[in-house]
Amino acid sequence: MAKRDYYEILGVNKDVGEAELKRAYRKMAMKYHPDRNSNDPEAEKKFKEAAEAFDVLKDPDKRARYDQFGHDGLRGAGGFGADFEDVSFEDIFSRFSDIFGGDIFGGMGGQGRSRRRNGTGQPGEDMKVKLHLSLEEIAFGTEREIKVKKQVTCDECNGTGADSEDDFMTCDTCNGVGEVRQVTRTMFGQFVNVQPCPTCHGEGRTIRNKCRKCHGNGRVKGEETVKIQIPSGVTKGNYISMRGQGHAGIRGGEAGTLIVLIEEKEHEHFRREGDDIYYDLNISIPDAVMGITTEVPTLKGKARIKIDPGTQPGKMLRMKEKGIKGLNTHRFGDQYVRIQVFIPTKLSEEEKKHISALSESRNFNPDHSKEVKENLFERVKSVFT
Repeated sequence: MAKRDYYEILGVNKDVGEAELKRAYRKMAMKYHPDRNSNDPEAEKKFKEAAEAFDVLKDPDKRARYDQFGHDGLRGAGGFGADFEDVSFEDIFSRFSDIFGGDIFGGMGGQGRSRRRNGTGQPGEDMKVKLHLSLEEIAFGTEREIKVKKQVTCDECNGTGADSEDDFMTCDTCNGVGEVRQVTRTMFGQFVNVQPCPTCHGEGRTIRNKCRKCHGNGRVKGEETVKIQIPSGVTKGNYISMRGQGHAGIRGGEAGTLIVLIEEKEHEHFRREGDDIYYDLNISIPDAVMGITTEVPTLKGKARIKIDPGTQPGKMLRMKEKGIKGLNTHRFGDQYVRIQVFIPTKLSEEEKKHISALSESRNFNPDHSKEVKENLFERVKSVFT
């Protein structure tokens, strides 16, 4: 089937200039865009036909050969070739993205087909900081503000890296696409290797006059205050990711992520196990024998606790829901009070006499206590036998 005339396809005269040629192609491409003409083979054909015509007429060498020899003069012309029927839409969008622009097809649901980054810069690096928290902050959650030294957006050029908006130029290496393609032909077929443009690093544009403050980088060293919401129940090794709070991107690129690593400060009184906390309470021998009501510290202040008479060293007393509020839950852990009996190491002569007198009492004799328990066991056993 004979091909149509390229000038006729785009609706232009043979003396058409570059600017008018681009406008004509843009108009045709938008009219027959696949997102506007879903499941319409005729529109797809005309879209590719317009792309083929523009590919030839925008190139001075191809256009000269076409004007002199017609379609036969384009055989072996390179690029996509003289026939666009087997070329994918992605390749067309990528190659002519400087004509389409990033907002045209995106606004029509084109799913961002163009690969050109269109000057969006390069993303900033992620960064990590350690945040040391007290057990009280961990128990109930808190809000902290920290100062972070990092790369921040240059206020002189607003992150563009250019002295002015007029200093941006389309990259000559990739023609604004942001990537370069290397085609290798082998006996197994054609292989295409696509890589970011080495000149513009994928941005599709270069800068003529760079900003004096950031030297074209779009960012400078600085410091920012970051507000961090800490949930209750976090533990050492947990981390909080704050997207967009890392190093600023290069020339307007997306900022990196700030990763906040949680560290726990050692507490004066408590030892933590999960959401429970443990406290060692030292009491005297008389208090352990006679019992006592005393105060112990908690994560919310002081609280009273009763020690029963005859409480043994090492006994654990539970204070319900006096521990840490769990991560992503409304449940509180418990506080456990472990009884430690203080044994003095120095005694006066009078104190020694009192202790000696007590040691002669049967109730202070461990063997007597064992005997009492055994007798009690035998009496209970006899009831059931």
